[in-house]
Amino acid sequence: MVGIDTSDDAAVYKINEDTAIIETLDFFTPIVDDPYMFGQIAAANSLSDVYAMGGTPLFALNIVCFPTCLSMDILGEIIKGGADKVKEAGAIIVGGHSIDDKEPKYGLAVTGIVHPKKVWANIGANAGDTLILTKPLGTGIINTSIKGELATEKNIENAVKTMAYLNKYAFDIANKYSISACTDITGFGFLGHLNEMVSGSGASAVIHYDDIKMLSGAEDFAKMGIVPEGAYRNRKYLNGKIEFTAKIQEFKRDILFDPQTSGGLLLAVKKEDANELINELQNIETPASIVGEIIEKKAFSIYVD
Repeated sequence: MVGIDTSDDAAVYKINEDTAIIETLDFFTPIVDDPYMFGQIAAANSLSDVYAMGGTPLFALNIVCFPTCLSMDILGEIIKGGADKVKEAGAIIVGGHSIDDKEPKYGLAVTGIVHPKKVWANIGANAGDTLILTKPLGTGIINTSIKGELATEKNIENAVKTMAYLNKYAFDIANKYSISACTDITGFGFLGHLNEMVSGSGASAVIHYDDIKMLSGAEDFAKMGIVPEGAYRNRKYLNGKIEFTAKIQEFKRDILFDPQTSGGLLLAVKKEDANELINELQNIETPASIVGEIIEKKAFSIYVD
């Protein structure tokens, strides 16, 4: 049902009239020093792709790269962090595979299910739809500031809490509504993933920067130029596809291109349902907001004001 054609978040394979299988895989190097928290974040990031497809995770396999020179206690904490997050999601760990590698890496291959008629895809948004984002932006910038030893305890605490927070809770609420399109915001940044949505939908989008929630410190660090390399790759790839108004300064653009780790869901929903949905989303622990709308296809994919 869903393959690689539209760069969607996971594959979907129809088994019968009532069940389709969702399959996805993700892993990466540590972004925090605490091994348990690294495991939690990596697992939340992997599980997110299932929620972005409108599904429920069933089970997962660990993917581990770990150097023999480090203590196995560290690996144990990483695995425990991942297992606890999978348990929180209502799924189980059923095994995995590990190899010796110079740099630790961890993630999951996740299998989930969804009704074939209720699959969310990253295409299908319609002109007039409202765009809702369920987590704040800025994790890439904050992680870069942590590496530079510039982040405050508050910056770190907020970023870690956001990255480890399951998109399950936003999904549980949004699943009661008719979602036209959905994706989660990860390595391609907010604008990169939105571009995939509107391009595949044959539409464009208008984004209101001031309505987007940001992690504490993200704008300040962006003004200082504390921006990950991935943001510049995203900017280069999207060259010519985005139109910014004059008020969107360079640091604001950097945030919108910033590669996210375990970011929120970006939902396209009918305008008449948007206010009710956003009101319900105030019950989750990350700040959700209406950030823009889908419009008829124009010269640019995305307009940011």
